[in-house]
Amino acid sequence: MHLPDRYGASPGLTGRTAAIAGSVLALHVAGLWALQAGLKRTEPPVVITPVQVLSEFLVAQPAAPIAPPAPPAPPKPAPVPPPPKPAPPKPAPPKPRPAPAPMPLAVADPTPTPNAPVGVTEPQPPAPPLVAPAPTAPPAPPAPPAPPAPPAPPAPPAVVQPSSSASHLNNPAPAYPAVSRRLGEQGVVTLNVLIGADGLPQKVEVKKSSGFDRLDRQAVDTVLRWRFVPGTRSGVPEAMWFVQPIHFVLKQ
Repeated sequence: MHLPDRYGASPGLTGRTAAIAGSVLALHVAGLWALQAGLKRTEPPVVITPVQVLSEFLVAQPAAPIAPPAPPAPPKPAPVPPPPKPAPPKPAPPKPRPAPAPMPLAVADPTPTPNAPVGVTEPQPPAPPLVAPAPTAPPAPPAPPAPPAPPAPPAPPAVVQPSSSASHLNNPAPAYPAVSRRLGEQGVVTLNVLIGADGLPQKVEVKKSSGFDRLDRQAVDTVLRWRFVPGTRSGVPEAMWFVQPIHFVLKQ
């Protein structure tokens, strides 16, 4: 008969409990090991496709048409070179003059006659080649004749002015006005006189006054009564203007 321990449990119950606990622990350890092994060896599922499905899939897809290769490009024609220009004809070379024939060799005669011709006993050197004469330049054309000189301009016609101082004219001196003499008026009157081809004054104008009207009128009246030697052009009398001074001077 077994006696209970100090906790009140019998020896038979304790051994059974330990056996159960060991079994449970072993099961847990085995489960953990199996779980770890299953996780490490996990592989993807293998899908097996039947051969018939693959063949149907390949037959169902139509084959893409193959494009024919592009025809090769025709070769470009090679450029035709232009025909060469004909070369100008070369001038014919001058014909060389024939070289003079060498003189025949003479045979030495130990006793020549006095009148025998003397020949050449040694061979002569070949004649030098003839050189064609250089072409001469064509003569220059003659210079054109010089143009004739222009005619000299005619000499200007000789002009001779009229004159009032000829001795045969007998022109009277102008009378001095008495009032101008009493008042002491004096001076020079310059007149423009148009003298005709007959030597008579046709028109008289005062060009420069003496400063006194009486002296100017007396000078005009005096010159209108004068006679002149007419002016000439190339010896022919013609009407001309003439400048005639008249002096009025009081004598002391």
